Amino acid sequence: MNKSEYMKILTHELRRLPKEDYYRAVDYFEEYFAEAGPENEDQAIRDLGSPEDAAKSLIMDLAAENASKPPKSVKRGLSAIWIGILAVCAAPVALPLALAVAILVLAAVAVVGIILFCIVLCAICLTAGGIVTLVSSGFLIFRSVGDTLCNAGMGLIFTGFGVLIAYGAILLFRFIITKISKGLAKAMKGGRKK
Repeated sequence: MNKSEYMKILTHELRRLPKEDYYRAVDYFEEYFAEAGPENEDQAIRDLGSPEDAAKSLIMDLAAENASKPPKSVKRGLSAIWIGILAVCAAPVALPLALAVAILVLAAVAVVGIILFCIVLCAICLTAGGIVTLVSSGFLIFRSVGDTLCNAGMGLIFTGFGVLIAYGAILLFRFIITKISKGLAKAMKGGRKK
């Protein structure tokens, strides 16, 4: 095992340490190897023992050191207590509020879905009514040319409005889906921007 392999295993074992202690420990071992030099690398590895044992020993030493130290400040210890008390007191209020917000979001999604469904249904009805009116105008040709032309025009207008509303509903649906997916992606990232 060489120095890079040893350090790779060691840093993996030390990953549970707080950042400050982690960097201090890695710097210590890097300096140890630098002082030993490349020619004494094998001897340094033998002196340190396996990377797992060195990491465990260091973690135990840091734990004992941190346990013997009092909190950095009384204010910091009290703030942790206050946060705990507030969390316990806020739970009966926060949980129902979170549930209410979730229900409101689901209701808003349902309303948007129902509105889109109604728009599509309106477009289908207009298009179908226009086609039926256009076809029925063909039966009126023997009765009155004016009625035939009027019904044909109304059929074309209804069909055109139906197709136009269907196209608008598709664009609206695409817009809403895009906004929802971007919002969910932003929420999943925690509101951070790239």
